[in-house]
Amino acid sequence: MRLALAIVFGLAGAAASAETPVLSRGWTFDEQGGAALYKNVCAACHQADGGGAVGAASYPALARDPKLASTDYVLTVVLGGLHAMPAIGAEMSDAQVADVVNYARENFGGERDDPATPARAAAARAALKR
Repeated sequence: MRLALAIVFGLAGAAASAETPVLSRGWTFDEQGGAALYKNVCAACHQADGGGAVGAASYPALARDPKLASTDYVLTVVLGGLHAMPAIGAEMSDAQVADVVNYARENFGGERDDPATPARAAAARAALKR
């Protein structure tokens, strides 16, 4: 399986090093920290600059989206999904959810007030299950 992934992602022949991308294993994400999670999980659709994309589907821009002002809204979207976006937070720990929410809010919305915390992510996750 690893060889197949290496070939698909163009890593065949590349020596494992700190520069080789880490692919998550199983049904959870291995990335830690908001920047790493965004880069390896979210940027494929929302783009590295948060500008969104239109192609085979439409991926909304996060950059300057006024909805990023609400921590609770972003937590709900990451944990519960929205429209065609899957509930990607289901494969993340509460700390990872808080980290990626804070990263997106700070980098694309300029929001630093009212940060997400692991406890707040856990509460949002529980509320979605009700």
